Amino acid sequence: MKILLIGASGTIGKEVKTALEADHEIICAGRNGFDVKVDITSTESIQEMYERVGSIDAVVNASGGANFAPITELTPEINEKGIESKLKGQINLVLLGLNHVTDHGSFTLTTGIMMDDPIRQGASAAMANGGVKAFVKSAAVEMPRGIRINSVSPNAVQESWERLESFFQGFEPVPAHRVALAYKKSVLGAQTGQNYEVY
Repeated sequence: MKILLIGASGTIGKEVKTALEADHEIICAGRNGFDVKVDITSTESIQEMYERVGSIDAVVNASGGANFAPITELTPEINEKGIESKLKGQINLVLLGLNHVTDHGSFTLTTGIMMDDPIRQGASAAMANGGVKAFVKSAAVEMPRGIRINSVSPNAVQESWERLESFFQGFEPVPAHRVALAYKKSVLGAQTGQNYEVY
């Protein structure tokens, strides 16, 4: 398979690449280049990426950000990052990528634990995650040409635990390589409309 992996330089993206590259061609995309450069907050950038890579069998997105802030300090401007990147960015990868994905191909997006197990300062990220989950579930029923769509909802990962522990008090982090297996399941499996939770 020819797989487009966006966010390949991130902690999870690296593990997804490792999980798939032995048997498949991986095209790595991100803000800093790799095989192709993309900014998922820009529809023009997304379109240019798809034009460069041509026809692909699967799109995996392990990128997308949101700001952390107490709800009393969460202004519309601060909230906008989650909307533009984590929510709209991922949805636009699907909307603009449909004609580039082969019959019976797939999209895999990323949500996260905060939408189901809230933390302080996580409302913006939870909002974006929940929107992506709802989009995936609904879009799955009308995806054309047998194309599947799923999302992966990871817990905080061990490799980032030193930076994240203060936000995720009482949580047990998971290794990124185990999270990567959920992406592999989405790409190579048969299910659609799923949100694979890795807790």
